[in-house]
Amino acid sequence: MSIARRIARRVVRRGGAQVGQGVPDRNAFVGLIAPSSRVLEIGPFAHPMLRGANVDHLDVLPTEGLRERARTLGMDPGGVPDIRWVSAGGDLGCVTERYDAVVSSHAIEHQPDLVRHLQQAEGVLNPGGRYYLLVPDHRYCFDHFMVPSTTAQVIGAHVEGRRVHTATSVIEHRALTTHNDPVRHWAGDHGDPADQRAQRIAGALREISDAAGGYIDVHAWYFTPQSFRRVIDDLRECGLTGFSVERMFPTRPNANEFWCILQGR
Repeated sequence: MSIARRIARRVVRRGGAQVGQGVPDRNAFVGLIAPSSRVLEIGPFAHPMLRGANVDHLDVLPTEGLRERARTLGMDPGGVPDIRWVSAGGDLGCVTERYDAVVSSHAIEHQPDLVRHLQQAEGVLNPGGRYYLLVPDHRYCFDHFMVPSTTAQVIGAHVEGRRVHTATSVIEHRALTTHNDPVRHWAGDHGDPADQRAQRIAGALREISDAAGGYIDVHAWYFTPQSFRRVIDDLRECGLTGFSVERMFPTRPNANEFWCILQGR
């Protein structure tokens, strides 16, 4: 069935999702997952949120490849967990098992086709499973001067079947961002995105040319807690995802991320 027909045939009442309270930090957030749950964590690199016998990890390189990248970046390679699933583009199609929970930290904004990603996440969850998301709030990170992504943009990327980021996303990410200090952002100091703008744009254009249509890892989407909830609600009403917002944890003062639990059907 076409996307347009699914949208036309689908009518879902918006639910009253809870606003999260009493969770002091990101570790406590993922600690809401029952210890007995089977968990898939997406994109842990050298800083996994969870480890244990019930936790599998997916990343763009196998374990040794990530450890070598960590060494190159001056990071502790011992932080890299054993990678169960390897997907060069972050695609979840390689995952053949089912989980009670999926976790991703600062990964969802990198997905060229967010709708497809959500659908794949649903596909690896057991019925009633949950997706635990740690998402940058664009107002308090280097994306401060961007504007929240719209439902139309998210659906448009899905209709196009986008697998790599647009030139616009690459230029924004490389050339139009600012500092990444959340404390400064909360204090009203957002820096100057015009600093060396022409040189940064020129560098982004060279990178796009050198990639020759290949994948460049940048942010595609910009959210606040409110705008993210709106997009998920819209996608659910359109029949493009079965996820609904179960709990939303607003961005804490002097932090740069919010947390959200999506519940599947």
